[in-house]
Amino acid sequence: MSDTTAVLVLEDGRTFEGAAYGATGHTLGEIVFNTGMTGYQETLTDPSYHRQIVVMTAPHIGNTGVNDEDNESRQIWVAGYVVRDPARKPSNWRAKRGLEDDLRDQGIVGISGIDTRQLTRILREGVMRAGIFSGESLAPGGERLSADALVEQVRAGAEMAGSHLADEVSVSDAYVVEPPEGVETIAQVVAVDLGIKAMTPELMAQRGIRVTVVPSTWTSAQILESGPDGVFFSNGPGDPAAAERQVTVLREVLDAKVPFFGICFGNQILGRALGYGTYKLPFGHRGINQPVMDRTTGKVEVTAHNHGFAVDAPLDGDSDSPAGYGRVKVSHVCLNDNVVEGLECLDIPAFSVQYHPEAAAGPHDAGYLFDRFVSVMKGERA
Repeated sequence: MSDTTAVLVLEDGRTFEGAAYGATGHTLGEIVFNTGMTGYQETLTDPSYHRQIVVMTAPHIGNTGVNDEDNESRQIWVAGYVVRDPARKPSNWRAKRGLEDDLRDQGIVGISGIDTRQLTRILREGVMRAGIFSGESLAPGGERLSADALVEQVRAGAEMAGSHLADEVSVSDAYVVEPPEGVETIAQVVAVDLGIKAMTPELMAQRGIRVTVVPSTWTSAQILESGPDGVFFSNGPGDPAAAERQVTVLREVLDAKVPFFGICFGNQILGRALGYGTYKLPFGHRGINQPVMDRTTGKVEVTAHNHGFAVDAPLDGDSDSPAGYGRVKVSHVCLNDNVVEGLECLDIPAFSVQYHPEAAAGPHDAGYLFDRFVSVMKGERA
């Protein structure tokens, strides 16, 4: 463990003192907790965590190191990282380096050695802004800043509500993911990158879909120009209430009757396009062990989540889309808190889920949703 002192400061004034982990300096963001027991590399590189300080509830982090195959995107996106007991040395045949090496090399400020169980209990009452301070940012000129001065910096940071962040994590140029050798191409899909994870186009490609991943700034005209068999909106960070441009684009896609599938942020954008509202959850769903019921089949799935916002749609029976897109039903629901986890349009070819069927760190209960997308593109019901 590092000998450099680090301090985690919460917006409500509470502080935790530990050791610097990763880069030293300071960072601000919304602090959230992740309940996954594994998959820290995928978590760190998930663009949906942009501008968030992530607390790992599992106490021992870094034991399998970092490899070059499991990243979900081109970089680490978390604003900061909080762990209890970092591994002193990685031990895994796939490891290329230690986790702290990647954090340090990419400038991710973290803290270790604090009571993450106590911190999680605090955050279960509601997430908030926070900051991690170490090195010169904690004691400029050798004199340590007061707790009040640190809290003031935290409270000056941006809030997640009202933030539009997809453009900050999206690719700048389109690229194509082809089906693997020997797999017949059966469909062409345009996937709008709002913070897409690498496994998503890979799983589509395995099913014979040629995926063109495009920037979040593309217009509906650009998306529809090639005549795709389907359009996909990915996961991503930020408040869906601030994503006006994406809502407008999706409505134009729905008007064109092109089959649509959305995941996570894409689910929230579909909800807004259909005319429903969205709202911020007290502490969100983040981890790889969330129980969700598929109301179409009655099956309960263990699923991966990373969302702090949700769609406000009627849970019981079908409802009429307030924006005029026909009947809509809530297809999936979280069994922990009855949060909407999926939408299915009954009169147009569109559906979405709030969770992550592409979960690379597991579980894989929901992989069938990519097959449903293929069925919808063939003209069948989801």
